[in-house]
Amino acid sequence: MLRADAAGREAGVSLLDVGPGRAVVGMTVQARHVNGHGICHGGYLFLLADAALAYASNSHGVSAVASGADIAFLRPVPLGAQLVAEATERARTGRSGLYDVTVRNGDQAVAEFRGRTRQVPGLPPPS
Repeated sequence: MLRADAAGREAGVSLLDVGPGRAVVGMTVQARHVNGHGICHGGYLFLLADAALAYASNSHGVSAVASGADIAFLRPVPLGAQLVAEATERARTGRSGLYDVTVRNGDQAVAEFRGRTRQVPGLPPPS
């Protein structure tokens, strides 16, 4: 899955850890990530959290995709910040999953993300 994730790779997302129902990804905020206010664009924070969701939800060996997500931006993220997003599975019932992702800059939470997933058994597994 890591090799096939062109969007994450191009954005600078790196996989730090993964296990059953959990994942940790990281990204350094670079000039290409900042908006007109000089802070990290919310779309990149969402992408980072969504990447953690993807690794965590696909960790069970069945292809899963996001079926929806919400994010709360808690504080601005400056250029150069070393972001870490940690996804934790909260529930998995049948083919549906629920995951919480906290995005941190150091020890400060900068965003909270809740994602919903759906396993798609006919979808080829990530390569």
